[in-house]
Amino acid sequence: MEGLPGGAAAGVGAGPAAQRGGRALSVHGGRRVVLWRHGQTLWNLEGRFQGHTDIPLTEAGRAQAAAAAERLASLRPAAVVSSDLSRAVVTARALADRLGLDVELDERLRERSGGSWEGLTGAEIRAKFPEAWATWQPEDGEAEGPVGERVAAAVEQATGSLGAGELVVVVGHGGAIRAGIGALLRLEQPLWRRLGPLSNCAWSVLGEPPQGYQPAGWRLLEHNAGTLPEPALSDDR
Repeated sequence: MEGLPGGAAAGVGAGPAAQRGGRALSVHGGRRVVLWRHGQTLWNLEGRFQGHTDIPLTEAGRAQAAAAAERLASLRPAAVVSSDLSRAVVTARALADRLGLDVELDERLRERSGGSWEGLTGAEIRAKFPEAWATWQPEDGEAEGPVGERVAAAVEQATGSLGAGELVVVVGHGGAIRAGIGALLRLEQPLWRRLGPLSNCAWSVLGEPPQGYQPAGWRLLEHNAGTLPEPALSDDR
């Protein structure tokens, strides 16, 4: 399950600026960012809300990351930036190691905090918190709006030093990525959930049009792309 509403997540701050190399050519002319969800965890399999809880990848999740990294490496990203939670970091390293890049960590890319929902299945949440379940807003969790804002800010920083046609890969979590995409596309928040969820190790691509094209700003070029025949049943839990 994805992260939740309530208040801003504790410990979520700005990420590091980085020295970057490499170049990825783009037929779109502008900068691009690949938003890549981490590989499978045990809690994904069990349908448990993960949030900020640091759950490792399964062996299948590591294999997913390796398979996806082989394809993403062909895009020649200038940098790989990741949430600091281990399921994202290990996924990111599968790509960065292929390219000889360091993984830059940014806490703002963490999943939505679930508060007391973390570790519970959907059925358990519904039974214990029926009113909060109906609105998907746990009292002690994180609100979706601030999640989108922090993820968008992290992406803007990660892409800030890119030149035209360059690309960065940002590794994160299903719910947080969807909120970030909504914010980056400047969609009204009630529309964010019209974006479908991401499968484990699938990705979305945002790109800018060539200079002078209107409207300016980020565009959604791909969503839930990847090589794995896994259904996108839900966001992070």
